[in-house]
Amino acid sequence: MCKTLRVSTSGYYAWSDRVPSARAAANVTLVGQIREVFDASDQTYGMPRVRAALAEEGVAVSRKRVARLMRNSAMRGVSRRRGYVRTTQSDAAAAKAPDLVKRAFTATGINQLWVADMTYIPTWAGFLYLAVVIDVYSRKVVGWAFGQRMVAELVVSALNMALFTRKPGTTGPGVIHHSDQGSQYTSVAFGKRCEEMNVRTSMGTVGDAYDNAMAESFFASLECELIDRRVWKTLTEARMAVFTWIESWYNPRRLHSSLGYQSPNNFERKIQQTKSILEAREHGLPTGCFAPVDSPLCALDGAASCPQASPVDNSAPEVREVRKVET
Repeated sequence: MCKTLRVSTSGYYAWSDRVPSARAAANVTLVGQIREVFDASDQTYGMPRVRAALAEEGVAVSRKRVARLMRNSAMRGVSRRRGYVRTTQSDAAAAKAPDLVKRAFTATGINQLWVADMTYIPTWAGFLYLAVVIDVYSRKVVGWAFGQRMVAELVVSALNMALFTRKPGTTGPGVIHHSDQGSQYTSVAFGKRCEEMNVRTSMGTVGDAYDNAMAESFFASLECELIDRRVWKTLTEARMAVFTWIESWYNPRRLHSSLGYQSPNNFERKIQQTKSILEAREHGLPTGCFAPVDSPLCALDGAASCPQASPVDNSAPEVREVRKVET
């Protein structure tokens, strides 16, 4: 073999007995960390989200290095390319709400703009239908409901959950609820419930997915990350799987590029912490430790960990150390 490869025998044995380089050893450790993140995402994360998750753990590494190690280890995220199936059944005789959004899916705070839609989930026992309500500001699913028929009660149930969990209030301009022109959203029952709770209805045009692009994007993620990769025998199995995906993965853990690679829950939590700090400073709350001078209760790591510190100090976001990894 040495003769064929044109290398010396001594050179071959020196190579075979050589210990791995520091770079190779670091790559082995990094591949293990990447594998943990990849598996925790149910093997759906690609390079950008894996890299963002590593940064949250204090590991800074280049995009090219993560991509190369994932490629060499056969780790590949899922694609969100979706084949659209029309589920909207419009009622030509029903009154349609105006389009208050005009494809501008932006908000400066929670409970300003919600988007809603429905999809179907195939099982061996038939179709299970899912209706969701999403807050545009944080991309959080704030309301959802399952059913075996696409009826008005399904979307009303999803709206009721959103109203209960978010409590937007019945005064002021009211939250905008944007959907397509499906007969469920143009029904008398849905319109009456929106009117009772000061919810302003908005609807896009028929057959245009771009008019409800954010809801379509959510369903595309649900389909490629869960529905297309599973088979359920019963409606109950499908219901539990989708419920777990929304409440245990999508809202609390799944990283969104539009949120700076944060989960919806973490994004809202950090916004609320920042708001509380600014309000406390605006009202002149003192900072520092309130413990007696002769027996302070502060821990060694600073006033922020002191039980008698001011709300401003205790609300300060945690500063995490970032370890630099050679690229």
